[in-house]
Amino acid sequence: MSTLPSEPARDCPLCPRLVAFRHELRASEPSWHNAPVKTLLPASGAKPVRLLVVGLAPGVRGANRTGRPFTGDYAGDLLYATLSRFGFANDQFAARTDDGLELFGTAITNAVRCVPPQNKPVGAEINHCRPFLTATIADFPELRAIVTLGKIAHESTVRALGGRLASAPFSHGGERQLGGSQLFSSYHCSRYNTNTRRLTEDMFVAVFQRVRDYLDG
Repeated sequence: MSTLPSEPARDCPLCPRLVAFRHELRASEPSWHNAPVKTLLPASGAKPVRLLVVGLAPGVRGANRTGRPFTGDYAGDLLYATLSRFGFANDQFAARTDDGLELFGTAITNAVRCVPPQNKPVGAEINHCRPFLTATIADFPELRAIVTLGKIAHESTVRALGGRLASAPFSHGGERQLGGSQLFSSYHCSRYNTNTRRLTEDMFVAVFQRVRDYLDG
């Protein structure tokens, strides 16, 4: 277990631009979550987690609204359907926090825990949030596999694991052993990537098939 906190405080002050955006959203949408989004764990907690999925950051109308990673926007539809297909989640995802979703041996987090304007965190914000990612990874004693969704999530995870980007460049479908876990990289399952066919459902499913095979091997 890490001695560092794995979750930022609700009013985390580290990134002035994100703080200002948070306050703006709290004023315009007071019923939304509008705070750092915590890592989603199985009902039994961190101990049995063998797979960690790392996304970019909460979406404005997705996790920033609902308070649960990948919940409320298109990316979650594809992610949770794929997790269910391979036994990492049940089939109860309905894009709301009372849908009965359960994870099995899997946790889901983001490289940046607060929503950034235009869904584009800057380098300093990614760096400020990385200690939380490092601590999150350290919370899982049985962790064997990490899936990174997109280049930013991949590079921040590599750094959190103490690796060098030159030795672990991002590529869709890439795999490498790092920090005691097998790292699998994928294009992010955003609506933009799927609409433009940069990422197809078959491409995404293939990554998680490799994860399933690795964990079952």
